[in-house]
Amino acid sequence: MSDVLVLYYSRYGATAEMAQWIARGIDEVDGAQARIRTVPAVSTVCEAVEDSIPESGAPYASAEDLNECSGIALGSPTRFGNMAAALKYFIDSTSSLWLSGSLSGKPATVFTSTSSMHGGQETTLLSMMLPLIHHGMIMLGVPYTSTELLHTSSGGTPYGSSHVAGMDSKLPLSDEEKALCRQQGKRLALAATLLCPSATQRPLR
Repeated sequence: MSDVLVLYYSRYGATAEMAQWIARGIDEVDGAQARIRTVPAVSTVCEAVEDSIPESGAPYASAEDLNECSGIALGSPTRFGNMAAALKYFIDSTSSLWLSGSLSGKPATVFTSTSSMHGGQETTLLSMMLPLIHHGMIMLGVPYTSTELLHTSSGGTPYGSSHVAGMDSKLPLSDEEKALCRQQGKRLALAATLLCPSATQRPLR
C-alpha cells in the first residue's frame, strides 16, 4: 500500500477542506491511501512552542512522513502571492531529506486558496513547486482533460487546484473546485503507485 502525503497549512479552514477532497481522490485508487498532515503556525516575534498534538484536525507533519510517503500534495493559502510562512518554515527544515535524496523521483502536486479570484493563486502554486523541484520531485498539474477547468467561474488552474474563499473566507468550495481537488488526488495516487509503489522501493532518480 502506497502512503500518499497530503500536507497543508490552513488558517480559516478552506485549504484543510481542499486537503480532504484531495485525500478522497487518493483513496479511490487501488493500492494507495492518503496520509493527511498539517503544520503549526509560526510566531512573528519569537520562536513559539506548540503542543506536539494539535487541538483539532490533522496531526503535525514530521520528516518521517515525507520520507515514508510515495507522493506529496502540498497546500497553502496565499500570502501576497506566496505560500504561508508556516509551510515555508517546515519545508526549510527538510535539508536532511534533500541530502539523502529521499524525495527524488516521487510525484508531487500543489493546491491553494485565496480570498479573491486574482489574489495570487498561480504564483502561490509556483512558489510551492520550487522547493519540491529542488528535492527532485516530479511535478503534476491539473490537465485540461479535467473539463471543469474549461468552465469554472471559481477556482481551478492547470498548475494545481485552487479555491476562491471570499474576503471573509467563508465561501464554500464550488462543485468544480471539489471535482478538481478529487481528480488531482486521484492523478497523484496513480503516479505514486507507478513510480514508487511502496516505501521500501526506491523511486525513480
